[in-house]
Amino acid sequence: MTAFTAQVAIIGSGIQGSAAARELAFRGVDVIVIEAEYAGRHASGVNAGGVRTLNRSIAELPLALASKRLWSRIEELVDDDCGYRQVGQLNVAVDDESLERFRRRNDEFIRANIPHVERLLTPEEVREILPDFAGPIAGGAYVPDDGYALPFHTTQAFRRKAEALGARFIEGDAVQAAKKAENGWRLFTASGHEVRANQIINCTGAWAAEIGKLFGDKLPIQPNGSMQIVTTRLPAFLPVVVGVWGRSMSAKQFENGTVVLGGGRRSPVDIKTKRADLTLPGLVLAARQASTFFPLLGKATIARSWSGIEAFTPDGMPVIGFGSAPGVVHAAGFSAHGFQVGPAIGVVLADLVTAGRSSIPIAALSLTRFNENRGH
Repeated sequence: MTAFTAQVAIIGSGIQGSAAARELAFRGVDVIVIEAEYAGRHASGVNAGGVRTLNRSIAELPLALASKRLWSRIEELVDDDCGYRQVGQLNVAVDDESLERFRRRNDEFIRANIPHVERLLTPEEVREILPDFAGPIAGGAYVPDDGYALPFHTTQAFRRKAEALGARFIEGDAVQAAKKAENGWRLFTASGHEVRANQIINCTGAWAAEIGKLFGDKLPIQPNGSMQIVTTRLPAFLPVVVGVWGRSMSAKQFENGTVVLGGGRRSPVDIKTKRADLTLPGLVLAARQASTFFPLLGKATIARSWSGIEAFTPDGMPVIGFGSAPGVVHAAGFSAHGFQVGPAIGVVLADLVTAGRSSIPIAALSLTRFNENRGH
């Protein structure tokens, strides 16, 4: 058995865990990351790669805005551009009810004193951006400096930079037990390693509830699959990332002409074997709906498709903050929209374990909002 010691031990090296490791190492904190497989193996590496503030919950928007500032200097942070493209994101309203929802959101930003605007577009302005859109258009909501990035590439970039700054990684080894120690915690892994750390950060995604139990916390995490489709190459027709309000559809076209279709189509998962299934009816429905709005997609074929294991909470918002036991922090349950906020989560988690509080507002995302848990 090998014993390791560190100031902070992070369990899980998805984008949140790797970003936290990078930030802590940058601040000079001795940090070790324990990963059951490898960085980006699940949700962080297989999502659609949306980098959006558009249509974020008010509770999550401060995180998204802070992360947007970090994305603007992503190459400086991790020595890699991560495939980040600020092409803009546009959500189309196909009826007046959807358009009114967009109007109300901007009013909510003003009341909450959040410096964010989702520009309302007329049908003519939407058509100018998306001349190939075939559905009805009542208007749209548009954030021109949103965009997309490459999720697996990005997660690996944060991991590499964290290691270059001094973070240590144990990969292919799962944490199986935890014991309270005099000055922190002792973690025990499947291969027999022991890790002693003053503080623990749980960033294990769909497995966060299982890890949370080791520290006396009940995290309301439900694993589920999220399916994506990549088409064969098409002529350029999608200059922005597109969603349609009230429909499970998102589409983005890469520079090589391929189109990624997402939108939250779910599929069954097996948390024990760590596998997510594809469902043919779900894939057909996603492709059919997308081609209804963009008939050009009917000329493409599906080049590949996949499903990854995501962690969902009952209210669709992540759990971020202290657990009930001293020295334990959780960040999980991002419900298929955690990629964009990853860089800011790294800052938040580093703040919590070094200063005891976050510089970015996260109170609304505390575990204590679920009544069965005790507060810190």
